[in-house]
Amino acid sequence: MKALLTIIGIITLAAGLFFMGQGAGLIRWPAESFMVSATQWVYYGGGIAVLGILLIVMGTAVSGSGGMTKIV
Repeated sequence: MKALLTIIGIITLAAGLFFMGQGAGLIRWPAESFMVSATQWVYYGGGIAVLGILLIVMGTAVSGSGGMTKIV
């Protein structure tokens, strides 16, 4: 479970950063993408990236006994 959440979190974070880059016009691939230089995708990508970070944190906080360890 721990590894699965971490892997999904990393993929989600990467997708969010990619969407942000396309929305900001920094990543122009594919050239005909409707997301290139479309500002709303910066915000959508930011939200997706935050979700990815949360998944990574949850994945690293899961203990072996099935519970959550205290994050401080």
